[in-house]
Amino acid sequence: MTTAERELVLDELHLMKRLLPIAGSRVVDIGCGAGVMAWRMMAEGAAASVTGLEVDSVQHEKNRAVAAIPGLFFMQGSAESIPCRDASFDIATMFKSLHHVPVESMDAALVEIARVLSPRGLLYVSEPVFAGEFNEIVRVFHDEERVRAEALAALGRAVGAGRFEVVHELHFDQPLYFPDFADFEARLIRVTFLDHHLDDATLAETRRRFESHVGPDGARFIRPMRVNLLRRR
Repeated sequence: MTTAERELVLDELHLMKRLLPIAGSRVVDIGCGAGVMAWRMMAEGAAASVTGLEVDSVQHEKNRAVAAIPGLFFMQGSAESIPCRDASFDIATMFKSLHHVPVESMDAALVEIARVLSPRGLLYVSEPVFAGEFNEIVRVFHDEERVRAEALAALGRAVGAGRFEVVHELHFDQPLYFPDFADFEARLIRVTFLDHHLDDATLAETRRRFESHVGPDGARFIRPMRVNLLRRR
């Protein structure tokens, strides 16, 4: 699929509203990170409730410290061990988080997600495609080719096992912007949920590749993305 054939999505929440019945639904956002999309699904998507699940204890405590809104909850837990009852949610979302699940636990995670979804509940998985100029920078210090392929394969196995059925697969482009390398480093390298300790040579090569894309107003990239929308059987 060429770039010309893919939709440019400036705000993924708008895409989600087209694909998902967020309004009035009980949603669990698995691997919610800083909880931005969890907050927006509640505040802008009119969800009945949103539970942000985050395995990283440092980020979880930050999420809890933020002033909450009614119906928005944060819990600490992993995709393969969700601390919620069976059929607790109508929708499960994973934004760039399935490939962070340990490869050996991906199948168990999808079993667990099926467990907490109501019958005919929806699973929305948004993952970066392993391609593009931005990817060539990140792979210097964090090559995700294998784990992204494993994540897609795990979805296929979950469908093959009869836990889910395919509703839709969509490819789109997502713009990324960084004012400078310091911002890139803070957002991609100095994160609490991954142990990135770059030696001087690796950091220098990452900076070199990044700065080759810097213009007068910073660095802009287009990242290819894929959404897999599945329904629990």
